[in-house]
Amino acid sequence: MFKLDEVLKGAESVAISGHVRPDGDAVGSTLALYNYIKKVYPEKELALYLEEPQDIYAYMKGFDEITVLNNELPDKVYDLFIALDLGDIDRLGEAARFFEAARDTACIDHHISNAGFGNHSHIFPDASSTSELVFDLMDKDKIDKDIAVCIYTGIIHDTGILQYSNTSRHTLEIVGQLIEFGFDFTEIINKSYYEKTYVQNQIMGRAIMESILFMDGHCIASVIDHKTMEFYGVGGKDFDGIANQLYKTKGVDCAIFMYESSHEQLLYKVSMRASNRLNVADIAKKFGGGGHKKAAGFSMSGTYHDILNNISAEIEKQLMDS
Repeated sequence: MFKLDEVLKGAESVAISGHVRPDGDAVGSTLALYNYIKKVYPEKELALYLEEPQDIYAYMKGFDEITVLNNELPDKVYDLFIALDLGDIDRLGEAARFFEAARDTACIDHHISNAGFGNHSHIFPDASSTSELVFDLMDKDKIDKDIAVCIYTGIIHDTGILQYSNTSRHTLEIVGQLIEFGFDFTEIINKSYYEKTYVQNQIMGRAIMESILFMDGHCIASVIDHKTMEFYGVGGKDFDGIANQLYKTKGVDCAIFMYESSHEQLLYKVSMRASNRLNVADIAKKFGGGGHKKAAGFSMSGTYHDILNNISAEIEKQLMDS
């Protein structure tokens, strides 16, 4: 059984990281654990590595202490490396080398595609979020307001503000405990989840306007290519919420959004959202990605139409069996 105190015992240096292109749960869970270890084990050398997170999360304590990943960081061997909110080592990006060099490793995750990696694994696909799992591992008497804010952020982002089917009674009970710390939870939702910049609203509008319905209206897809990204001056961080918005189309069982993440390699980043009729985690896994049953993603080289045809074939198989 995974016990946080036992995993941390004896480790004088600890590194923490989450998946590439960190979302609310990745940032929230890693910062929650970072702040907890810093508070409970102040004698430990501690580092948090992430690809540069969006500044919408800057209200969380420790945000300015994140070491932004790049290939120029010096090599270091940690006593313990803890990976959070990812299904395999490749999703660590540049932090993978710290994981592989560490004397001991651990993984805390809730992705159904996670087969288990690291010397210590704490994987529960039924959990709403990795932040929920982090909360369960902590000594409740040692959680403070700053840690609570981080956990709350992770939970609301991975549950669609407690709307998705991964929201359980336990999730709601945790949220109830967290808001008793007295932070402005409404402000966190508005600023980190709903609020968009003007250009983010523009690009979402364009993605929706140029979307296509297919498979008798069961699927919807949209793409933003490199030329469009340059015109609006946007990047991957500006596309949050587009896949979810596409999925809200009446009658749709699957929404597919992709953008050109590398023009030179003709590489697309694909995000999918689905109803109970589909398991998009299985589809993503076939193409080297992963995620949850109703929300998953992957990267693929090729033209937009070729990628969509590949995805459509897998969707059709599942719909026929449902």
